[in-house]
Amino acid sequence: MDVQSGTGTGGVPRRNMLGAMLAAGALAGTGVVGSARAQGAAGRLAGKVAIVTGGTSGIGAATVEALAAEGARVAFNGRREELGRAVEQRVLERGGEVVYLKSDVRAADQMEQFVADTVARFGRLDIAFNNAGIDLPPAPISETEIAGFDDRIATNLRGVFLSMKFELPHLVRAKGSMINMASIGGRHAFSNIVAYGASKAAVIHMSRAAAQEYGRDVRINAIAPGPIESPMLERVRRDWEVTAEELVAPYPMQRAGSPEEVAAVVVFLASDESSYVSGQVIGIDGGDLP
Repeated sequence: MDVQSGTGTGGVPRRNMLGAMLAAGALAGTGVVGSARAQGAAGRLAGKVAIVTGGTSGIGAATVEALAAEGARVAFNGRREELGRAVEQRVLERGGEVVYLKSDVRAADQMEQFVADTVARFGRLDIAFNNAGIDLPPAPISETEIAGFDDRIATNLRGVFLSMKFELPHLVRAKGSMINMASIGGRHAFSNIVAYGASKAAVIHMSRAAAQEYGRDVRINAIAPGPIESPMLERVRRDWEVTAEELVAPYPMQRAGSPEEVAAVVVFLASDESSYVSGQVIGIDGGDLP
């Protein structure tokens, strides 16, 4: 990347290029949690019940595995049943207690049922990781499809709101923890991803507002990943004609993160180790500054 001119390969402005790839933080590729203790053993979350939305791949799948590895009983959802069953089977094979319940975060009735089924199955709810999110190819505002804009807002923003609405009464009873998926795209304004950025900025606002409303009973935080190694990151390299090195050049750590690194932060925020942390937006971004 040409640091002086602020352009990457093909003359793409540095900030626009970052905007195109930052969404990979919320849609990263799946991996196994290598450092977690054997699933089923006593862990930091033993006796807890957790919900993960969008847990069929990427950060969501890695977090389902990490929570179960720490002893939590986990229910997760997502629209892609084949992927969901595969994640479920991996966790079960390692001795974890998990269930995949197919549902769509955009639908209020499905989300209400998902939460109700989780509580009916496991008896309580202590942890919620509201992770589900989507993005589409970047485009200027005037060329952004209205249907695509609406779908991103419905999934990334309405989906988090619906999740919070139905989870919070149970989390209040359990004195639990909620973690919402934001992005560095919610902290910075980037070109060509207006719906994604606006939805993630709104998630940050909702998380902070909820922390004010429910602060006596529930710890509520958001996470803001930067570039996370994933198939999406590969597509960004292709679409923007940039190398892996150019993509991570603006970040002090000079590398992309992994889904497991994000999952580890979620586990920390879900555990009693973060007992005095609430209303925060935790960057997982290799040193990016707000």
